[in-house]
Amino acid sequence: MAVVSAFLIPGNPLPCLKPEALAWGRLASAMQRAGRALAASRPDAVLLYSTQWFAVLDQQWLTRRRSQGVHVDENWYEHGDLPYDIHVDTELAHACVAASPKVGVHARGINYDHFPIDSGTISACTLLRIGTESEPVVVASNNLYHDPDTTEKLAAMAVQCAVEQGKRVAVVGVGGLSGSLFRTEIDPSTDRIVEPEEDRWNQQILRLIESGDTTQLRQLIPEYVREARVDMGFKHFHWVLGALRGRFMGARVHGYGPLYGSGGAVVEFTL
Repeated sequence: MAVVSAFLIPGNPLPCLKPEALAWGRLASAMQRAGRALAASRPDAVLLYSTQWFAVLDQQWLTRRRSQGVHVDENWYEHGDLPYDIHVDTELAHACVAASPKVGVHARGINYDHFPIDSGTISACTLLRIGTESEPVVVASNNLYHDPDTTEKLAAMAVQCAVEQGKRVAVVGVGGLSGSLFRTEIDPSTDRIVEPEEDRWNQQILRLIESGDTTQLRQLIPEYVREARVDMGFKHFHWVLGALRGRFMGARVHGYGPLYGSGGAVVEFTL
């Protein structure tokens, strides 16, 4: 198989910025465990999709070989900066740009210094320890006009590009679960899922993912997205699902918890 491992991780940078907060530290530790599992699968590259890299006109792919800098998150800036040094598999990224029209999507590569890489991508690369010379990434944007079906097609196309290059890939979907946040400042030690009903929805969906029941997942996700205000319509899950051709055997939830009231989970899929 071209896909050797697959993961769903939070895009919120708080586990990266402030792991000393108990709930956020648990998610950071879960992401580090997922990173070790990813490394053990020995991919040649990592196909990463972040809900926080917004695109409107085109599907964008990062094609700059190496991006370095310091990012300040627009929401959580008081907790510190996010330094990054991200290496890209440019051969595979350019292949994805060229192949995107085959699934009906106009695409372009992004290759210039100090491009504003998003917090989700940076946090994922930091805590999973990917985006290195030995484990470069291919980063896909979240086009706000793309529906889940289009996102799945793009992921499947990216995997096919890897197949054609004889490469093994890991797949990472970066984004959150329930989307409600505390609207006033809280003590991080008291963080919780702000809405109990959203907590119940999150846990129900995670149990279904663990079971590998994709039929029921597809039936419930539209309601889940609506009732729990799920991050970007759960397109990061559809990215993983598309890369896996709609099937996986089950999953392991390495961690689940609150991120300033919203929900986040670290999931490793069983292929």
